[in-house]
Amino acid sequence: MARQWQDTRAVCGRGWDQLRHKAPGQVTFWLIALFVGVASGFAAILFRFAINRLQAALYGTEDVNTLASFAQTLPWIWVLVIPVCGGLAVGLIVQFFTPDGRVRSVSDVIEGAALNDGRVEKKAGIASALCSWITLSTGGSTGREGPVVHIAAMIASWVSNLLRVDGITGRDLLGCAVAAAVSASFNAPIAGALFGLEVVLRHFALHAFAPIVVASAAGTVINRLAFGDVTEFILPGTTTVEFYLELPAFFLMGLVCGLVAVLMMQAIFWSENIGNRIQKWLSLPHWLRPAVAGLLLGVVAIRFPHIIGVGYETTSRALTGTLLLSQATIFAAVKVAAVSVTMAGRMGGGVFSPSLMVGALTGLAFAHIATGIFPEQSSAFTLYALAGMGAVAASVLGAPISTTLIVFELTGDWQTGLAVMVSVSMSTAVASRLVDRSFFLTQLERRNVHLAAGPQAYLLAMFRVAGVMRKPDDPGAADEEACLRMIDQGLYVQVTATLETALPRFEKSGVAFLPVVVLEGEEQTPLLQGALFHVDALKAYNRALAATAAEEHS
Repeated sequence: MARQWQDTRAVCGRGWDQLRHKAPGQVTFWLIALFVGVASGFAAILFRFAINRLQAALYGTEDVNTLASFAQTLPWIWVLVIPVCGGLAVGLIVQFFTPDGRVRSVSDVIEGAALNDGRVEKKAGIASALCSWITLSTGGSTGREGPVVHIAAMIASWVSNLLRVDGITGRDLLGCAVAAAVSASFNAPIAGALFGLEVVLRHFALHAFAPIVVASAAGTVINRLAFGDVTEFILPGTTTVEFYLELPAFFLMGLVCGLVAVLMMQAIFWSENIGNRIQKWLSLPHWLRPAVAGLLLGVVAIRFPHIIGVGYETTSRALTGTLLLSQATIFAAVKVAAVSVTMAGRMGGGVFSPSLMVGALTGLAFAHIATGIFPEQSSAFTLYALAGMGAVAASVLGAPISTTLIVFELTGDWQTGLAVMVSVSMSTAVASRLVDRSFFLTQLERRNVHLAAGPQAYLLAMFRVAGVMRKPDDPGAADEEACLRMIDQGLYVQVTATLETALPRFEKSGVAFLPVVVLEGEEQTPLLQGALFHVDALKAYNRALAATAAEEHS
């Protein structure tokens, strides 16, 4: 008992010391997280209001939730011209304000979290927000969540730079901003917090959980102040699984939804490749590419106005089961084509809302078939559409946990957990093996940013040879004559290279060091700058891996 009493006093003493010395800093950081969450929440709501206002002004309807139905009553020339004008405006913005003519999105936020200490670009980010606002207001067939996430990331970057915080704190603030933005967009506090951890930070560090939850709650409060405590979609009737023998149908639908998600992602990438070839073949200016995409969207929207904007009206119709099998199938195919055109045309917007819509339509189409075969053992169409919505979206985002929760919080229906979880698990298992885990990570892989494989793959690209090499006057520097002989043999690395380039050369050559040179021209002799030792490169890599592991498990 005496020993127990001494141990208890020691534990209490350590706890009191922690409370005295670290609690004030933690409270301060939570207040900063709260500020970031409030700012990001307001940004998300203002972005949503801005889209509604411009969309209502251009299409002439106050109720943007029924825009697809209203567009059917408009003159066809108006439906055609609006996306073209929007594309032209987007093209001019990206031409003058982005260095590569590309609109920033969630993939850039993930890259900033992994490779840039939780920071994203400011100038290109502001231009991208304008492009996405114009795109979504003028008929672009994408979603508003991707731009909102990047806007929130810019707020977090501004705060991180203002406070001059390190990489760990910068990433935590980035996760707070993203969580608040998602929560404010969907009125989904649980899913928003997990989205910031699962998709952006890509780990579930305990130290980041509390501030991210604080920010997510702030974003939700702002949403409810603006719109009330209501769900995005209202479901009719019951969505209870009628018979447990029906669960295999949801396994099968999960496989189908995984393939649909892969098809949707690949269609976007194929369209982008085709767009690049056509642009090069026709010598089309960069600023004209979004206008051409707008023209194609306008032509499609004349016949299928449901592709205009976010598309929540069609998603609601799918969830309520008011579409026929032929309508659900055709609408899903046309939506995939419209999203591909919008993204390939570099108009702006995200893929989350389109994936929800395509998933709901896929689930509804599957429901028509399943209930036709087994009418006595089938649930309502709403349940299949709901599970399909989650399955496709989870596969596209690579976020099964947060997407499952977003589906629940969007609909307010928690009785369908088993069916949704079964479908989501099967779809993500299929899709993650056919793409690089998600749409965003595949986007990065296409830009030669290797994040899908984890820190062991991308950390090497963060270290420049110049920062690890030993200069000629350093202690333990390599022999200069040996370096010159190796240069004559073509065995060297450039000073601008990274360890991602250098380490494979060590493995191939088996040498202890490589000369580091500057190449001034093709005909010029390489100038020796120092030497990169294999052991130094491995030490730097191991330190980075240890720091990453410490952050993820703290």
